[in-house]
Amino acid sequence: MTLPQFYVDDLIKRAITEDINYVDVTTDYLIGENDTTTAKFISKDEGVLAGLDVALRVFTLLDDTVSFEIYKHDGDAVQKGDMIARISGKTRALLKGERTALNLLQHMSGIASMTNRCVKLVEGTNAGITDTRKTLPGLRPLQKYAVICGGGKNHRYNLSDGAMLKDNHIDAYGSLTGAVNALRKKIGHMVKIEVETRTLEELDEALTAGADVIMLDNMDYDTMKEAVRRTNGRALLEASGNVTPENIRKVAECGVDIISLGALTHSVKCFDISMRID
Repeated sequence: MTLPQFYVDDLIKRAITEDINYVDVTTDYLIGENDTTTAKFISKDEGVLAGLDVALRVFTLLDDTVSFEIYKHDGDAVQKGDMIARISGKTRALLKGERTALNLLQHMSGIASMTNRCVKLVEGTNAGITDTRKTLPGLRPLQKYAVICGGGKNHRYNLSDGAMLKDNHIDAYGSLTGAVNALRKKIGHMVKIEVETRTLEELDEALTAGADVIMLDNMDYDTMKEAVRRTNGRALLEASGNVTPENIRKVAECGVDIISLGALTHSVKCFDISMRID
């Protein structure tokens, strides 16, 4: 997966403008215009790297003469103390871009690392790990890319990717079956329908209505196991709601096909990486 360069550049330019405005009163008044230096990115944690190309692009947008030596790549496992990359160029560019570059790299690597942890916790089961649309505005492509780097899969990218009947859609329309039938008449042949269910009765109705994917929302383990038994492969089953690294293995062992976690993108801890001037 490759992120569109125009999107990455637009995001970085907005971030740089927000941070620098028109002058860096420390760097611009302290460092000579033609001074050069070398810095390195050092991992201070263990996990999976994501967003290195995005982070390095910050420096080339500030100074197109900056050069890099890259030792780790997106998707690579990194250990505490690993050198990720070395950056050489004008000192002003390196100092001005440091915070923006690290913010992006740390956030994306945090997502990739948590995703990879969850993927490993469910190894040997049928369950795949996916994200949700609970992303930070403007950062969705970066966050979903980071999930891929961690070994997970992407759920819907946006509202156009698939029809998903949540409880509010069903309540607003009037009935689960009626809503599924109404959508079938209008959506294209490439569009799947997912239905959120909270009880086994709703599950049965969604199966009868012909839902392609059924979300088991906040169900306990025994209920999910029964849902898997009743479904018997007629639809994909997605477990969601209050899933944590502590209970994800038990959820997976219920036999579901998908486990979606909003926490992968909306509340993940940043991965600790520092930039050090040589």
